[in-house]
Amino acid sequence: MTVRNTLILTGAHGFVAGSVLAQSRHQWQVHAVSRGEPLAARDGLQWHTCDPQRPAQLAQLFHEARPQAVIHTAAAADIDFCQTHPEAARAANVEFTRTVVDLCGDTGARLVFCSTDTLFDGEHAPYSEDATPGPVNFYAQTKVEAEQLVARLGSQAVIARLSLVVGLPLLGAGNSFLVRMIAALKDGKTVSVSEREVRTPVDVITLGRALLELAARNHHGIFHLAGSSRVSRFEMAQKIALCFGLPQSLVIPQDALNAPDRAPRPRDVSLNNGKASALLETPMRTLDEGLSLIRQTAKMSAL
Repeated sequence: MTVRNTLILTGAHGFVAGSVLAQSRHQWQVHAVSRGEPLAARDGLQWHTCDPQRPAQLAQLFHEARPQAVIHTAAAADIDFCQTHPEAARAANVEFTRTVVDLCGDTGARLVFCSTDTLFDGEHAPYSEDATPGPVNFYAQTKVEAEQLVARLGSQAVIARLSLVVGLPLLGAGNSFLVRMIAALKDGKTVSVSEREVRTPVDVITLGRALLELAARNHHGIFHLAGSSRVSRFEMAQKIALCFGLPQSLVIPQDALNAPDRAPRPRDVSLNNGKASALLETPMRTLDEGLSLIRQTAKMSAL
């Protein structure tokens, strides 16, 4: 019988967490934490409904499970919501992270914290791990503050800055723009996409593997988990349409970066993934490679 290490995964209903759950089966005993009901039942997986406003619930789980590692994906990630609801954003992104950091400190658990590429100002890309953050919206500001809390754990923690995540949900619904885009194109609807926002998109399958690798190994500090292709969102959408055999003519370029009813967005937050490429066994893929993996995995899941 294989002895598996114990992992606590927060935000377990999320898109990224779904990839972690789907790929953790053979390596980890997972305690999935979320506000909602369980998404799956299997050997090696226990589900816990937890209110972030009641830290005693999470503390009890930490002290009973005694995890070797924690992957903290839980966040209020809607940039526009965070801009108009700062108290809720701070509670989810800063104060809940503070609770997780304190519990990792108390129990000695290794922490992998999911941060974001959008904490940069967008004017000095591509960004390496030692670049100085320059948040242009409230969501990004909360992530900067959360990173500062995580950094207090020193060699016990990894800050994983995630680039734009592309993919189809591996478990649950998640928040996948790819699902919505494919559905619109199949219905013959146009999809307007910014030509000015530049990213280094990472596929959700590779990302889940990288997060699990970081949880299992002794790396620490900041890692940029990003793809190896630097593209505009418009270029990315065209590649998606081509990969899935959908009409590229329905992908319409949009010039505007920041509309009056949206929180400010940085222009170019492409990340340098050289550190992750050099130190991780999980390869950081190009966009074409990532899309191919997504499509192949979807076909296998349909069998």
